[in-house]
Amino acid sequence: MDTQTPCLPAPVGPVGLLLTGGGARAAYQMGVLKAIARMGREAGAPRSSPYQVIAGTSAGAINAAALACQADRFDAAVGEVVDIWSQFRSEQVYRTDSLGILRSGAPWLTVMSFGWVLHRWRQARPRSLLDNSPLEALLLRMVRFDRLPRLMADGHLHALAVTASSYSSGEHVTFYESARDIPPWTRSQRLAVQTRLGVRHLLASAAIPFVFPATALPVGERTGWFGDGSMRQAAPISPAVHLGAERILIVGAGRMHEPPGGHQEISDYPSIAQIAGHALSNIFLDALAVDIERLQRINSTLALLSPEARARTPLRPIEALVIAPSQRLDDIAGQHLDSLPRTIRALLRGVGVTGQGETARGAALASYLLFESGYTRALIALGEADAQAKRDEVRAFFGWSTRLPAMARHPFTSLPS
Repeated sequence: MDTQTPCLPAPVGPVGLLLTGGGARAAYQMGVLKAIARMGREAGAPRSSPYQVIAGTSAGAINAAALACQADRFDAAVGEVVDIWSQFRSEQVYRTDSLGILRSGAPWLTVMSFGWVLHRWRQARPRSLLDNSPLEALLLRMVRFDRLPRLMADGHLHALAVTASSYSSGEHVTFYESARDIPPWTRSQRLAVQTRLGVRHLLASAAIPFVFPATALPVGERTGWFGDGSMRQAAPISPAVHLGAERILIVGAGRMHEPPGGHQEISDYPSIAQIAGHALSNIFLDALAVDIERLQRINSTLALLSPEARARTPLRPIEALVIAPSQRLDDIAGQHLDSLPRTIRALLRGVGVTGQGETARGAALASYLLFESGYTRALIALGEADAQAKRDEVRAFFGWSTRLPAMARHPFTSLPS
C-alpha cells in the first residue's frame, strides 16, 4: 500500500535563485544545489530548472551562468558543475608557476612595500596580486552563453543577471539578459544594463579587489573598468526582484550570524592578511545579511496592511529561503592551507598567512583563494548537509511532495548541448 504524501499544489509565482560571491567559497553553493536537486528527483520533479530567474555575483555569478546556460537539463548541469568544483586546482583559476608569480604577485608586494622608491618607474605598475588568465579558458569551456537566447525563447529561463562594480564611475551595475523586454532600473549608485552576457562579464564580476585584475566592459556608449560585484552591493536581492522573482532561494557563502564567543580572538597586531580577510568578509557577507533583514521588515509591514492599502503600494511580499554555512569557512580553510601550490603559500606568507588548522593566521583571506579539491569538497559536503537540514523547508518552498504525478516529471525536451 502506497503511504507516500499526496502531491501538494506548487506555490505560485516565479522562483529566483540568488548565488552570492566569495571566491573558492562558492563551492559551498554547489553542495546546497546538489542536495536540492536530489530532493527534486525524490519528489519526481522535472529535470529542467525550477528557477525562472537566476542572479549571481562574483564566483556565484560563474555558478549562476553555468547553470542558467543549461536550464533545460538543470539537474544534470548541477552534477557537472559539482564535478568541476570537486576536482578544482588553483592553476585552473590563476597562474601558480614561478614566472607567473614573479610577474604579478612579486611586483605588487614590492610596490606596496617600496612604492615611494618606485613611483617614477612606469613599468612598476602591477595590476593585481594574481594573474587569473587561466580562468578565462575555464569559463569558455564551462559556460555556454550561446544557448541562452533559445533557452529563454523556449521558456526554460526568464532572466539571468550578473553584477559588477565599476572602478570608473563608482556605480554598481547589474548586467542582465531576459526573455522579455524588462526596462532597466536605476537607484542611488546602482543601475541595470540589458545586454548579451558573456565570459567577460563573469571575469569582471569575479575580480576580487587587489587579488585579480579589473576587466573592461561597455556600458552604453562608454567603456569602464569593473571589479568584483560584491563591492558596493547595497541590495544583493534587488536584481532577482526586479527581474520578476516572487520567491527566491538565497545561497550564501559565509555565516550570516556569528555565535557569541564562538571564535578565538587574536591579541597580536593584525597582519595584512587578517586585515584583508576582514575587509573581504565585509564586502562579500555583510550586505546580504542586511538586505535579508530589510526584506523581512518589508514583508512584516505589508502583512499589517489591508488589501486595499497593499494594492496602492509598489512593494510586494517576497518569500525567501536562505541557506548559508553552519560552520566558519575560515576554520575549514585553515585545515587545507598546505594544499595550496608552494608558490602561492610563499606569496601568502608574505602578507601574513601562516600556521595550519586551529593555529592558522590569515585563513580568512586564504578561504577565498583555496581553489583546491580538498577544501572545495569539504565545502560541497557542508552545503549538502546544511540543505538536508532544511529539507522540510526546501520541499515546502518548491511545493514538492514525496512523489509528483508521472506526467509532471519531464515536461520539457532537452536542447542539444
